Amino acid sequence: MDLFDYMRSSTMEKEAPLASRLRPSTLDEVVGQKHIIGKDKLLYRAIKADKLGSVIFYGPPGTGKTTLARVIANTTSARFTQINATTAGKKDMEEAVKEAKDALGMYGQKTILFVDEIHRFNKSQQDYLLPFVEDGTLILIGATTENPYFEVNGALISRSRIFELKPLEKGDIIELMRRAVTDPEKGMGMYRAVLEQEAEEFLAEAANGDARAALNAVELGVLTTERREDGLIHIDLAVAQECIQKRAVRYDKGGDNHYDTISAFIKSMRGSDPDAAVYYLARMLYAGEDIKFIARRIMICASEDVGNADPQALCVAVSASLAVERVGMPEAQIILANAATYVASAPKSNSAVKAIEAAMNAVKTRPLGPVPVHLQDRHYSGAAALGRGLDYKYAHDYPYHYVKQQYLPDGMEDAVFYEPSENGYEKQIGERLAFLRSLSGEESETDTKGKE
Repeated sequence: MDLFDYMRSSTMEKEAPLASRLRPSTLDEVVGQKHIIGKDKLLYRAIKADKLGSVIFYGPPGTGKTTLARVIANTTSARFTQINATTAGKKDMEEAVKEAKDALGMYGQKTILFVDEIHRFNKSQQDYLLPFVEDGTLILIGATTENPYFEVNGALISRSRIFELKPLEKGDIIELMRRAVTDPEKGMGMYRAVLEQEAEEFLAEAANGDARAALNAVELGVLTTERREDGLIHIDLAVAQECIQKRAVRYDKGGDNHYDTISAFIKSMRGSDPDAAVYYLARMLYAGEDIKFIARRIMICASEDVGNADPQALCVAVSASLAVERVGMPEAQIILANAATYVASAPKSNSAVKAIEAAMNAVKTRPLGPVPVHLQDRHYSGAAALGRGLDYKYAHDYPYHYVKQQYLPDGMEDAVFYEPSENGYEKQIGERLAFLRSLSGEESETDTKGKE
């Protein structure tokens, strides 16, 4: 490192954001994540003993993935090198591998390669690292906000241990903020700031488990708030609210939070809990989810989970889907709330789902008999000569607009696919079907006109 590199490094360290400066350098300084770095846990023991194998840290932003990598860098005797998958290319990886081989060959020193945002690497880039992880040239530490089982190659997953980092607890966030305003070296202790209790509580809640969001708000408050008569900078509730602006909501439209939230939304509607349904709807809308996507999921739920127990539910859902496209936000949130709460409150039935699944299975596994002759089309020239449609009974010519005749193919006459539930309107459907099936052939037949 020459003089200019040293000066640049020193300047960046001093001018770095508070969240970066406050990163711990030892395991004992790490706040939170005790489920993986508690003193009796495997990861803690492996780092302390300098016996770490390849690992992938997975969790939301601001939970300490990069922090843990830096702690390992400060603890291990191995070489530590870092690349960011958002900017690194094949050349960067080749250089890292070459240096690792040289260090292992000349000094017997292992190399830890930390790949931040590893999910940003495509399959071929991830595949390039595989043989070097496998033969021990590299010990890989990957960090990702995305579920690695979806975004990281299975071969790398099988050679790594996955550690999931959880959102920090409220108490953890408070501890970090207090450290930030009192630490004169890494924090902002030299500014003589006071973080008032109401502001502390608010920021810890609003950060929603993201330490970086809370620390950024504290830093902004300290740097932009004037001193009071007592010579101190007071970060009160008003300042805190202004600095954080909007609650941090972890929601990536292509990631876990997207799928988990929409899953909870659907299951809440299915479970007849309109309060939970509208809450998850609000979370999606707040995070900027596509309103057309939400409307599609409501339509699917209305059909799949409500069905004929309340046929009006699908009409409401479809109307809502058309309306939100024409109206747009913010009014669309009211339309979606109407539809979601209606579907959630409606009686439930999945009888139609079971019916189509059973029918599809029959089509796949049983012989496909011909359509009964009397149901076949008789409109084309020559159909009558072939006997097509002969002896068909027109249902509207009979009492109750019903007549017994065979509709299913030969060999399947007694098959039952649709079994109405006892819920909502479907109970009436079931009673009507039971009544019609109870009629004898003579009771149902009074007239025959040969219509189609």
